[in-house]
Amino acid sequence: MTTREYMLGNVAIARGLLEGGVQVAAGYPGTPSSEIIDTLAARKERDYYVEWSVNEKVAMEVVVGAAWAGVRSVVTMKHVGLNVAADPFMTLAYAGTKGGLIVIVGDDPSCHSSQNEQDTRRYAQFALVPCFDPSTPQEAKDMLPYAFEFSEKFEMPVIFRPTTRISHGKSDIELGDIPTDKPPANFEKLLDRWVMLPKNARPRHTHILSIQQDMEDALAESPWNSLELNPDAKFGVIGAGIASVYAKEALEVLGVEASFLKIGAYPVPKKLIRELLETVDAVLVFEELEPIVEEQVKMIAQDAGLPVSILGKMNGFVPREGELNVSIFLKALGKVFDLPEEPGSEAAAAALELAPRPPSLCAGCSHRATFHSMKKVFGKDAVYPSDIGCYTLGIQSGTVETTLCMGSSISIASGLYHAGEKRPICCSIGDSTFFHTGMNSLLNAIYNKADITVTILDNRITGMTGHQPNPGMGFTATGEPTVEVSLAELCKAMGAGLVTVVDPYDLEETQEAFKTAKEFEGTAVVIAKQPCVITAKRAGIRRVPYLVDPEKCEGCKQCVKFGCPAIEFDEEKKVAVITALCSGCGVCAQICKFDAIEEVKK
Repeated sequence: MTTREYMLGNVAIARGLLEGGVQVAAGYPGTPSSEIIDTLAARKERDYYVEWSVNEKVAMEVVVGAAWAGVRSVVTMKHVGLNVAADPFMTLAYAGTKGGLIVIVGDDPSCHSSQNEQDTRRYAQFALVPCFDPSTPQEAKDMLPYAFEFSEKFEMPVIFRPTTRISHGKSDIELGDIPTDKPPANFEKLLDRWVMLPKNARPRHTHILSIQQDMEDALAESPWNSLELNPDAKFGVIGAGIASVYAKEALEVLGVEASFLKIGAYPVPKKLIRELLETVDAVLVFEELEPIVEEQVKMIAQDAGLPVSILGKMNGFVPREGELNVSIFLKALGKVFDLPEEPGSEAAAAALELAPRPPSLCAGCSHRATFHSMKKVFGKDAVYPSDIGCYTLGIQSGTVETTLCMGSSISIASGLYHAGEKRPICCSIGDSTFFHTGMNSLLNAIYNKADITVTILDNRITGMTGHQPNPGMGFTATGEPTVEVSLAELCKAMGAGLVTVVDPYDLEETQEAFKTAKEFEGTAVVIAKQPCVITAKRAGIRRVPYLVDPEKCEGCKQCVKFGCPAIEFDEEKKVAVITALCSGCGVCAQICKFDAIEEVKK
């Protein structure tokens, strides 16, 4: 009997890895990919190893070791994480693998939780490795065992590219069997492959070029690339990944007769593309982000001398940025056939727009308190580089003025100082981000004598991506006890001249630490240590909430300006009000000049 289960896309991907016989899994949390490792780590019965690594480069290197030992391995990250892991990845393509190795990279069209809209298929082209681009969560699960086999057949790593809608969509998933027999590790000392000296790299480059056609032919015959020719149609559609589902649905809704090529694996199937181009006068290419398929189609048409109109991103029929959907395909089709836009469609779209709700730090978040004290001491004129994390929302408090990539805040602060910036510089970085790539930046700042203040926002968790552990917490991805790395001792060991640990809920203590750091000549570190309010609640920590005494409140709104979602202002009564969102941090009581905020009496 077929077993089906309603699953999140990332849970289905984790299931596919299990069905493919994964033996080693590593990753760094990054939306939209985080739940894959979370799911593998949460299983009570495991015959595989799983870890959260300190960054994507390290995670990539861990699974390379496993693959070179002949076992099946997977590394997970988001698209910008592949930038971090690109150094080992690009050379890995030359060296190849023994055991199957899948690099799962979650792309994020429309920047739902990212700083850019990078297309990982470009990396696949760049590295000359295959890429799988699933169109549904079911297909994502089914692709993974195939991807392991493909990787082992050609001894090449493969990229697996789920986008946000695949990773975070939900659907019924038909389950397969999970194998129990797995090969033991057996590292072969293949020095001509594993030692990438120039004399070894050159022939390996020749080798991967020589197998491109074989890989393309194998993928053209796979279930992931398929061509449906309509003998009566002179119009064709090429859909890639999840965009193929949108295109197919739109064609069925309109009843448009068209030949249809679905591409779910790369290198693109040139023979299928040419077969389609030989039967149509025009083809519309529908793919998310970069015109990668479109470029290939144009080259194939030109080489074959086929006078086919190729429509897509490069000539304005499909947007080059953002997520695609059925409506966007219908608009593109309207441009192709010069159809009038349905009356009222713009008004209907406008009516569906929701009121803007800017994201904010949680009620009681210690980062808000840290930023308040930082601003109080350093003032409006200081420079505030920051980093990637939920604390980036500190932009609303005026203490986040740069955000480039993970670990960059300290390096940028150092660069500003060495460029001759005379204003005080106070940067901020989260604990997990510090372990990720901030350590190198701090070491560089100390070594090169940057006169800056570095604030490490230690909320005891990797908050932004779903509360995964990091080396400062004392337990691993699977909950096993391990060493708890001390941020303070680590910073001291690097040579920081001043290291202070504070409780950000204590405003006086925190502001005194910032004053000392501001006056210190050299690289000073302030560690604001307080658990994330969400994980604290989950751990059973309950603080007494606060309320406003309306008799004492003068309506100055200083507590409201603090920005906590639990504090509102009653315009009718002209007093502040603390709602049930209050987590009991008590910072607002310290801000109030009139002692109008106090703990709720039991």
